[in-house]
This record gives sequence, C-alpha cells and structure tokens, in this order.
Amino acid sequence: MTSKHDSYPPLLPPQNVIILPLYHRPNRHRFLRRCLYVTAALFLISSFIFLIYPSDPTLQLSRIHLNHIRVNSSPKLTLDFSISLTIKVHNRDFFSLDYDSLDVSVGYRGRELGLVTSNGGRVRARASSYVDAVLELDGLEVIHDVIYLIEDLARGVIPFDTDTRVKGQLGLFFFKIPLKARVLCEVYVNTKNQTIVREDCHPE
Repeated sequence: MTSKHDSYPPLLPPQNVIILPLYHRPNRHRFLRRCLYVTAALFLISSFIFLIYPSDPTLQLSRIHLNHIRVNSSPKLTLDFSISLTIKVHNRDFFSLDYDSLDVSVGYRGRELGLVTSNGGRVRARASSYVDAVLELDGLEVIHDVIYLIEDLARGVIPFDTDTRVKGQLGLFFFKIPLKARVLCEVYVNTKNQTIVREDCHPE
C-alpha cells in the first residue's frame, strides 16, 4: 500500500512547440515557362505596334521623257518644251493610303521652270501606284540661262531639278492619320534618245 507521502516525479516546465511549414524546392521549369510566356507576349505586342505604326510613303522618279524642246530667237529669246514624268508612290504600311494630290516642280540649274499637279488617288496596303504627269511650257524666257542651255544642247544632255511632294491620309481603323513625303532629284536627260543618263534623288 502506498503512502500519501510518497514522492512523485517533478513536473516538467511547459515547452513551446514551433511547427514549420513543409519546404518546397523552387520549380525551375515553372519559372522558365513563365519567363517564356512573358517574352512571347512582349514580342507579340512589339510586332503588332510595329505593323500598325504609320510610316510616310516613298516617292521615286521612275521615268522622265523630254517630248520636245525648241529655242525661239524672235521676237525674243524664249524656250518651248514638254516633259512627261512618271512618279512611283510606294505605300509601306499595312493600311491603304489616300493622297489628295501629287505636285511635281521642274527646274533648270536652280531656277523653277514650272509646276504640274496631278489628281488624288489611293494606294493599296504594301503596294505601289504610278502617277503620270506632263509639264508643258511655251514662251519661257531663258535670257539668264541661254549660254548654259546652248552648251547643254550641244553636249546632248540637259540637267533638270525635280521636287516631288505628296500629301495624304492613312486609314487606320476609324482614324485618318496625315502623311506626307518629298523627294528632290537631279536628273540628266539625253536629248537624242530621251532617256535618263543619271539620276540623284534625296528624300526629305
């Protein structure tokens, strides 16, 4: 029989128990997959912006033909000539381009001889359109340039300066974005076979 005075083992002091969550090692494949998705999304957005971002059309003097030229000495020194030009309008965008008019100014040795304006038109997306224009001048006084003109005619090559400008609108969904282009050319025309000997163009 046990006595009530028998000793019991001492009670242990209370202890705090900390439960740690289960540690998961980072999934490297999942991280790489997310990076790939983000990169692909940024690439698609950048490509879409690049495709719809409007750019000005490009102009090119495709053909210039000297129809006729004549120097008149009576009653005063004048010049009669006719020039036919063909301008190439290239639309680099993925939307159609509507241009109001196309202006071509023709000059000789820094002096403007005349200006011809063609009607407006439309250029399809990623396509080109050719515009024909004819400049005819009768009785143009050439007193200041007569010596150079006689020399050029004797040599068989006449240098012309052309300034071509076009203005239009790009149809982007429901919006109309104004665009314009300009190109300056120095053209040397052979008076015998009516061909372009040399052409130097600088877009602006």
